[in-house]
Amino acid sequence: MTPQTPGFRDQRIGQAAVFICAVLWSTSGLFIKLIDWHPVVIAGTRSLVSALFMALVRFASPRKRPWRLSSLWGGGAAYALTMVLFCIANKLTTSANAILLQYSAPVWAALLGWALAGEKPKTLNWISMAMVLGGLLLFFKDGLEGGSFTGNGLALISGVCFGANSVFLRIQKDGDPADSMLLAHILSAAAGVPFVFMAPPRLSPGSVMAILFMGVVQIGLASLLFAYGIRRVTAVQAMLTAVAEPVLNPVWVLLVTGERPALAALFGGVIIIAAVLVSAPGPGPGRKIKYKERRT
Repeated sequence: MTPQTPGFRDQRIGQAAVFICAVLWSTSGLFIKLIDWHPVVIAGTRSLVSALFMALVRFASPRKRPWRLSSLWGGGAAYALTMVLFCIANKLTTSANAILLQYSAPVWAALLGWALAGEKPKTLNWISMAMVLGGLLLFFKDGLEGGSFTGNGLALISGVCFGANSVFLRIQKDGDPADSMLLAHILSAAAGVPFVFMAPPRLSPGSVMAILFMGVVQIGLASLLFAYGIRRVTAVQAMLTAVAEPVLNPVWVLLVTGERPALAALFGGVIIIAAVLVSAPGPGPGRKIKYKERRT
């Protein structure tokens, strides 16, 4: 497969979709700061808006693909846990620890993708993962200092779930991975319901607008883009591309607040972006997903 073939261009389009998804994901920190609500209430209400938005898009689409039941629920549960556990981890450990441990996801995606989907990582993928790890440690130069053991543990589990989600979505590449993302937001919204009564949110025009933006654009549109991209690139490639999220997060802070990142963070960001470029899909034979299950 050459760079001029449709398959190669399709891979590039898939990586671009995941990258745009990461750009949208990276804006969450700024908008969450605008909302003085319990973090699980934010996650739940944001997912409720996302579920409504994605349902409208999903059922307006004329294409109906068969469901793969176990991977549908596996992907949905994995991403719902990713969102909820990450919110809780942010309350129990430092934000740097939470994002650093969550983005161990490419490693889990590589291992699970190899085991479940038959997509053996290439040498460049392993090199990219090593670069990402080094870049993240430099980006958050204090490493894993501070924070609680419980918070760090939940953040790590969030990373495992994040990697697993990409694999389950990849298994559905001949179906519609967006269904798993829709299910994830339904589950996340359901998890947030009890917290709405335990910590009632104080409504204001700013908080409502922020929730609507996050639900429709920041996580709703992003989920559709991720589902679109994962059908065209491997699970590990998707996770490596998504690592652009923590790099871009301080960019928005710089633009809005003027807060400048440290020099070490800039170098770490450059290394991570370089790793994403190194891992970019190249021409070569595709692999068929070996995972089999009952369809409905």
